[in-house]
Amino acid sequence: MKLSPNFSLAEMIKSDTALRLDMENEPDDDHIDNLTALCENVLQKVRDHYGKGVKVNSGFRHPDVNAKVGGSTTSDHCKGMAADIEIPGIANADLAEWIVENCEFRQVILEFYTPGVPDSGWVHVSYNPDDNKKQVLTAMKENGKTVYKPGLIA
Repeated sequence: MKLSPNFSLAEMIKSDTALRLDMENEPDDDHIDNLTALCENVLQKVRDHYGKGVKVNSGFRHPDVNAKVGGSTTSDHCKGMAADIEIPGIANADLAEWIVENCEFRQVILEFYTPGVPDSGWVHVSYNPDDNKKQVLTAMKENGKTVYKPGLIA
């Protein structure tokens, strides 16, 4: 099932964790509607701009799968509203900046990016038409703990 011209439901629900642990990771109709909105309003725009495939590291996560990966219990991934993405050959900091400047979104988080290492980390992006607050954060480790700082820090 296609969610937009270049994104399929299969890639948005694929989970290595679910496969490895033989867990279900099936979205309901509301989740599929949310994934479609995310693809149409953010991911497809990214794909069209860069003209390159967008690697979806994580899209929809059933709450049980989300717990196994250590995700927040309030994660937008569980609602079908978020994806962790990368584009081979594009610095994740540049990708995050382009989304911030050109798309509507709920949250963009540049996660675990190392300045000078373009392919380090990934970009978390969420879309919720009822709450696109455009929150921009950078996730990094400090003293072994994940901390979230405002803005894009690259």
